[in-house]
Amino acid sequence: METRRTAAARGAVAERKAGNIVPEVEGSRHLRARPMDVHAFLAELGQRLRKARERTGKTVTQAARDAGVSRRHWTETEAGRANPSILVLARQAMAVRVRPATLLDIPWHLATTERIALVGLRGAGKSTVGRLLAQALEVPFVELDRRIEERAGLTLAQVFDIHGPDAFRRLQREALEAVLAEGDRLVLETGGSIVTSADTYRRLRETCRTVWLHAEPEEHFRRVIAQGDRRPIGDNPQAMEELRTILARRESLYGHCDLKVETTGVTPEAIVERIRAEAEHDLEGPAGGEETAP
Repeated sequence: METRRTAAARGAVAERKAGNIVPEVEGSRHLRARPMDVHAFLAELGQRLRKARERTGKTVTQAARDAGVSRRHWTETEAGRANPSILVLARQAMAVRVRPATLLDIPWHLATTERIALVGLRGAGKSTVGRLLAQALEVPFVELDRRIEERAGLTLAQVFDIHGPDAFRRLQREALEAVLAEGDRLVLETGGSIVTSADTYRRLRETCRTVWLHAEPEEHFRRVIAQGDRRPIGDNPQAMEELRTILARRESLYGHCDLKVETTGVTPEAIVERIRAEAEHDLEGPAGGEETAP
């Protein structure tokens, strides 16, 4: 029977064939300061614009006309769905008799997040590290794959078998959005193939500080077997070589994460302390260079 992990891997193959891969760029190896939650920022901006308009007594139509923008654009801005240019925003501010800075001076805590998402292949230690990290930070620990299964009422393998990879990607994105709506303080374990779904991975990086738990292929394999799961071996003598291929193919995608932590030969407790130190101090190191847990 196909497991939910192998099912996810099969879905990743389909995604690669469809060209749904994030373009490679150079990524930071340090955990960045809390990322801006773009959606939260625009939502707060929209609320400020709406309140300013209401204080003037103007209707949306009147305010839009005075700013020289369409009624639809004004409505979308107030709803937090538009991303106006600075010049357009300046005209909107003038139309409701406030300074642009009044709309833009949004408190840091309203526009940033403390979510930490763990990324990496199976056997990287995401579950173990995630639970320990959540306990240390006193925040909830969420497994995205479990949420997908709960949402579908099926195992991941069944989702692929019955509905196909497109349905899995849709459920994955919906599950992520549901988790994001729960709050901005949590530790999230993601499935290894999330990096191959461009839009979902981009959304994850926009709303969470992402940590790539890296291990050598042999270590991934050893950990899975140590958990009592011999399915990776099965009747496939090429299992290790296939694991190497998957890791090599995804390495540039995992490299988009804010922090890369080497986990081979490192205790989960040490990894947690490394991530926790970065998270609590909002450190932002220079680009380049690999960070290793002490």
